[in-house]
Amino acid sequence: MLQSINPYTGIVIDNYKTDTARVIQEKIGLAHTAAQSWSSLSVKQRAAYLHRLAEYLTANKETMGRTATDEMGKPISQSIAELEKCAYTLQYYAENGEAFLKEEKIKTEASESFVTFEPLGTVLAIMPWNFPYWQVFRAMGPILISGNTMLLKHASNVTGCGQAIQQALDECGFPKGVFGLLQIKSDAVEGVIADPRVHAITFTGSTAAGKKVAAAAAGHLKKQVLELGGSDAYIILKDADLKAAAAVCAASRLNNTGQSCIAAKRMIVEEPIAAQFERLLLEAFEERPFGDPADSASKVGTMARMDLRDELHQQVEKSIALGAQVICGGYIPAGDAAFYPPTILSKVAKGMPAYEEELFGPVASIIVAKDEEEAIAIANDTEFGLGGAIFTSDLKKGKRLASKSVQAGSVFVNTMVSSNAKLPFGGIKQSGYGRELSAYGIKEFVNIKTVYIK
Repeated sequence: MLQSINPYTGIVIDNYKTDTARVIQEKIGLAHTAAQSWSSLSVKQRAAYLHRLAEYLTANKETMGRTATDEMGKPISQSIAELEKCAYTLQYYAENGEAFLKEEKIKTEASESFVTFEPLGTVLAIMPWNFPYWQVFRAMGPILISGNTMLLKHASNVTGCGQAIQQALDECGFPKGVFGLLQIKSDAVEGVIADPRVHAITFTGSTAAGKKVAAAAAGHLKKQVLELGGSDAYIILKDADLKAAAAVCAASRLNNTGQSCIAAKRMIVEEPIAAQFERLLLEAFEERPFGDPADSASKVGTMARMDLRDELHQQVEKSIALGAQVICGGYIPAGDAAFYPPTILSKVAKGMPAYEEELFGPVASIIVAKDEEEAIAIANDTEFGLGGAIFTSDLKKGKRLASKSVQAGSVFVNTMVSSNAKLPFGGIKQSGYGRELSAYGIKEFVNIKTVYIK
């Protein structure tokens, strides 16, 4: 049984039956059969379906957004914005897919030689609860436009969102089997990965879970893309616009109630401006109090589950016991909702969870560096490598540091890290491998075939 619980009210939204072994086999079979006919369509024909789906998401963003808010506590304004971003990304692949998949002619000694891009077949997407639509549709766009079919194993607590996605494709007239929702628990995933009719896997989630998926897929020599955890460093140099930097850091750290892999997590500040930045960050946090996620005025909602809230608080308490100082927040509010207040920890140092681990919630760690060189060293002193940002008034320096010094899949200068359909997204080190989005993302799940004609 899969269960969705509203983290604001504590009320069970619904209980969902898990798929039986027979149903799982039927859904895999449908996806496998559909892959043959779906891939035979032209890219333009597949694009027409994506355009239709994008229009559906736009027209139903309030209803679908409310499902996400109810299931995982995201502020409703952010849920709606998430669906708008999904629609844009589907349109992007519908409009650019043909160009991305065009044969590439390469001059050799042959009479003709070129590279062509063929779909692999069926891709299993294993997706988390934090962005229950975006994570799915950013994978779906390139997977479907390239001629693959897709099976989704969604997080159990957002099964309602998974069903809303299935409904969307059904109502848009997608051929049966092009997309299929698997209502299964984690212990059934390995069997799906092992099925020879499943050809590749895309996974977003924790590093620990990603390693298990990678091991299972590797055992069958199946391609994977892994987007895992992150502990993004936001480096604030002494020549930065501190008020602007603090505002960006607050917005990034508190977006989605801090439950984002690419949220600002470690604020690494040069010593001469540390006290001033700390004060400005506190002011920015105070402008974003937590509240009812269904209220359009709320900017910070609940965490997705009580156990996640409690784990975060344990990390905070352990950091405090090791010497971190609470600037704001750092407590469990009264009541039954899974709230955790926007929290700032200063005097964070190596050895503390707030320095070493990913804090997946609205908690900012301030780490002071004596100079620019030490700030870069601290930023790279992590097992993760998903994103990062640099704040400086010297754009040449910012470009140099972002390009050559910070070890991450994405580094932004003077703004928050975000995913964009036009740019590749993914990490290094324990944050995973492979890329989503852009032309690079569409090439992850195709056979890059060389054709050589003598």
